[in-house]
Amino acid sequence: MKILVVDDDPLTLHMVVYRLRQWGHEVISCTDGESAWKILEGGMVPNVAILDWMMPGINGPDLCQKIRSKKDCPYVYIVLLTGRNNPEDLIAGLDAGADDYLTKPFHLGELEARLRAGKRIVDLQNELISARETLRIQAMQDPLTQVLNHGAILDALLSEINRAQREHQPLSLILADLDSFKHVNDTYGHVAGDHVLVEVARRMRNCLRSYDAIGRYGGEEFLIVLPNSDDSQAIGLAERIRTAVGSEPFRLHHVDLTVTLSQGVTTWTDPDSIPLERLIQSADRALYGVKHSGRNAVQHVQFDQDAEDSFSPIFVSPISGES
Repeated sequence: MKILVVDDDPLTLHMVVYRLRQWGHEVISCTDGESAWKILEGGMVPNVAILDWMMPGINGPDLCQKIRSKKDCPYVYIVLLTGRNNPEDLIAGLDAGADDYLTKPFHLGELEARLRAGKRIVDLQNELISARETLRIQAMQDPLTQVLNHGAILDALLSEINRAQREHQPLSLILADLDSFKHVNDTYGHVAGDHVLVEVARRMRNCLRSYDAIGRYGGEEFLIVLPNSDDSQAIGLAERIRTAVGSEPFRLHHVDLTVTLSQGVTTWTDPDSIPLERLIQSADRALYGVKHSGRNAVQHVQFDQDAEDSFSPIFVSPISGES
């Protein structure tokens, strides 16, 4: 374990640090609470902190409270070292956030036992954090394609809309739909169709930047959010995605199947507020235009908050083949 030891008594500090290292722990030590707090503020997060009660500057209980106030770091198991044995003092130390205490002078075997108890608590805490993170991912992820699910991609879009407004940056959206996907399911079965969806999602994801977001918007529809992307950047990315999906056949039941993608792209650059639904509708209208002009293409419309449902395409990519 990584252990922070803070004690202004050099004899106690040396004895504890020496023995902890003998037991195989990684140890960081200091002689006062202020130095310890600077280390913790610098990003060092120990599994266990062994703190002397009486120290110059920040004492043990005060340091406990400061550690517990850091809500954005993993749990630290805290043991107070104290020469006090008054029950009121010990209660005050535990109320300050300590998990355990040792009364000086203490036996090193007792310290080792306290650390074993601390390790069990730390391990349990880490397991709970891991389980919570797993549940969070499951709640946000489409179980088949492993991209964001419908609700999570809309949350991501709303977050990027707010960021775009604050930072006065463009925001682009791609609504992508697999062409004639019902034919794949009807001809090869839903298991084969699922395989196609998984592979399409993988190819699309490989084209994106680390801060772009992709989610499964519907059955065979995907929504892609492109922060700080203008129309030319979004169109270029959509073309790369179209090529990545359609250029290499999918192997199904010893048959090479070509799958193509239609994409509607829209870009927002207006400083006014953006209705999320209208932004998606704009991309959907562009996608509708692709579907009715031959499929396997990219069409872009500039988002206009005051526009009616009709639209004028700014860009239509050449159609390389119908599916």
